Amino acid sequence: MKLYENGVYLINGRDLVEDGKDAAEAVKNKTGNFVTKEEAAKNTIAYGILSSHNTSGNMEKLQIKFDKLTSHDITFVGIIQTARASGLEKFPIPYVLTNCHNSLCAVGGTINEDDHMFGLTCAKKYGGVYVPPHQAVIHQFAREMLSGGGRMILGSDSHTRYGALGTMAMGEGGPELVKQLLNQTYDINMPGVVGVYLTGTPVKGVGPQDIALAIIGEVFGNGYVKNKVMEFVGPGVSNLSVDTRIGVDVMTTETTCLSSIWRTDDKVKEFYDIHGRSEDYKELNPGDIAYYDGMIEIDLSLIRPMIAMPFHPSNTYTIEELNANLLDILDDCEKRAQVSFDGAVDLDLKSKVRNGKLYVDQGIIAGCAGGGFENICDAADILKGSSIGPDEFTLSVYPASMPIYMELVKNGAAAALMETGAVMKTAFCGPCFGAGDTPANNAFSIRHSTRNFPNREGSKVQNGQVASVALMDARSIAATAANKGYLTAATDVDVNFTKPKYFFDKNIYANRVFDSKGKADPSVEIQFGPNIKDWPKMSPLPEHMLLQVVAEIHDPVTTTDELIPSGETSSYRSNPLGLAEFALSRKDPSYVGKAKEIQKAQKAIEEDTCPCEAVPALREVMDTIHANFEDVKRENLGIGSTIFAVKPGDGSAREQAASCQKVLGGWANIAHEYATKRYRSNLINWGMLPLLIEEGELPFSNGDYIFLPDIKKAVEEKSGEVKAVLVKGGKLKEFQMTLGEMTDDERSIILKGCLINYNRV
Repeated sequence: MKLYENGVYLINGRDLVEDGKDAAEAVKNKTGNFVTKEEAAKNTIAYGILSSHNTSGNMEKLQIKFDKLTSHDITFVGIIQTARASGLEKFPIPYVLTNCHNSLCAVGGTINEDDHMFGLTCAKKYGGVYVPPHQAVIHQFAREMLSGGGRMILGSDSHTRYGALGTMAMGEGGPELVKQLLNQTYDINMPGVVGVYLTGTPVKGVGPQDIALAIIGEVFGNGYVKNKVMEFVGPGVSNLSVDTRIGVDVMTTETTCLSSIWRTDDKVKEFYDIHGRSEDYKELNPGDIAYYDGMIEIDLSLIRPMIAMPFHPSNTYTIEELNANLLDILDDCEKRAQVSFDGAVDLDLKSKVRNGKLYVDQGIIAGCAGGGFENICDAADILKGSSIGPDEFTLSVYPASMPIYMELVKNGAAAALMETGAVMKTAFCGPCFGAGDTPANNAFSIRHSTRNFPNREGSKVQNGQVASVALMDARSIAATAANKGYLTAATDVDVNFTKPKYFFDKNIYANRVFDSKGKADPSVEIQFGPNIKDWPKMSPLPEHMLLQVVAEIHDPVTTTDELIPSGETSSYRSNPLGLAEFALSRKDPSYVGKAKEIQKAQKAIEEDTCPCEAVPALREVMDTIHANFEDVKRENLGIGSTIFAVKPGDGSAREQAASCQKVLGGWANIAHEYATKRYRSNLINWGMLPLLIEEGELPFSNGDYIFLPDIKKAVEEKSGEVKAVLVKGGKLKEFQMTLGEMTDDERSIILKGCLINYNRV
């Protein structure tokens, strides 16, 4: 795999010319034409799609209107509640509400099913589509029923990626969907476009997860594609089945790219034909001379079975490399765990080595990445006639949709898997975020799913539990299962892949999915459950602000799972205050109490009482401020909390990572860098300042107070610098922070206090 240092011209879809002093001449010699870099950049597939959806008239400052929206049942309640508070009357574009995350309705009593009924009645009232539990995971339904060549789809799940089907899709926090529901736009600068030039054909046994992990391992750490669009081109694309392309595509989220798009061909046309949507196919190719801001060149024939060891999809090795350096790599993972868990629990992976081989406790093939038809059929071929054995090892398989499940039943693949001792389950995303197949303490699970962050398999460090996940392809998981739990690469087994043809049964959805066909029925009463709560009142940005640092995180990257846990919190996602009780519980269990304590001061201000009486510890701080800033009064001051993290926001698009801080009185985050655009957007949409501070020794510590004089003026006047003052021991120490680039609308949202206030009617 090669990462080019400079931009690259792609000539006629096949020849690469790296940018440099002789590049223009080389391009002219190959084509007979002289094209500027700027003109050639307009010939990418990505540029064409973005241009057709941009409403600003300025391709440097995009204002995107999407064709369709999609959400699942841990996000759509909050999104619709936010939109309702802002005057929603009807879904202006198709909006699909799937129910694939909180499908286990026994968890949390009636809470989850109450959310589902809320979704169904909202689909009827506002004119949407409702997909009942167990029918499909969000992204498979979108592939089967929503995608289309040249379209754009926005989803409230970070793995919203349908580029392999010619659809540019993006995963964002809920407020960005709210904007679309209110006929507003998705505002971004024109992103860079990085080409992914594929050649060759994968060897037998290599699957999409192997290709994806190889890419993630190369580009995550160096930020090569961060917030850019990955565009898959080159002759190797046509050597991949559509299912393989889909499996690679969905994992591009783990590179931190903004979106993805692929050139399309007859295989993609066949996909649309099979699904009865031939009219939605569109051939997409870059222009004869296209310019990319970077290029990743991959010879698919050189990819080998991969494994991403705990605790990140970028912690990659070939399975051969892992087996050859087993104890050293396992020791490294254990050391990483000590850092991630702050020494609270001990992860023991070396005990998994038996007779020099790594024994695995659990295999999972599931979700938007693993639950595809081809993945499961290939796994069934590998396992046919075998047994997973009667020991610790278990294997669970979750087809990504009921139509896929039906076809696996019809062609015998489901029976072949179940005969081995594997368990077939319905479409459910639980194993991806810790709500299904939670392993035993200290167990090691291999999964063809999307993420392997700490605790994402469902263990709770705060209760002394720990387990870990490695990501692998379904084929190597099946090979490991056939070897009764001993780690095995699929290239090491002799198998005849039967590659059965897929037949899509449209009646499954026709008989069960509610589709309003875009027609709203205002007479429908929304069904609320007792756990579904409105957002609490949120104050506008004050003239001056006093922040207490209530958590300090120095991990290189902080995931959204660590800001608000996945799994056990899912049932509370419709209850802002109830969910907030779990905020930072995995990283700093004291956070909620500290945030609530300083929030008492803000509540006192709102009730026109003295904040120092509510929080006596503030008295010395306020005396120091008043001695130096005479214009600061109760009427123009806001008091709240902030956290510091080196690089927060990797992973999920869940807005709750920000909103939970907000409802606990959070006014800001401070970071050296934000891991993803979507987390920074979530902060802004919830009225929180996305402050940046240069790397180096911090001028403050956990528990300290930071005063931001004239912060409202700084936002209004688009100031590049934010003056900050450390208030400690009766003294002041000034330092500088920045807010980064913001659109006018984003500044207005911050000033109003949140997106709800900005839109409230």
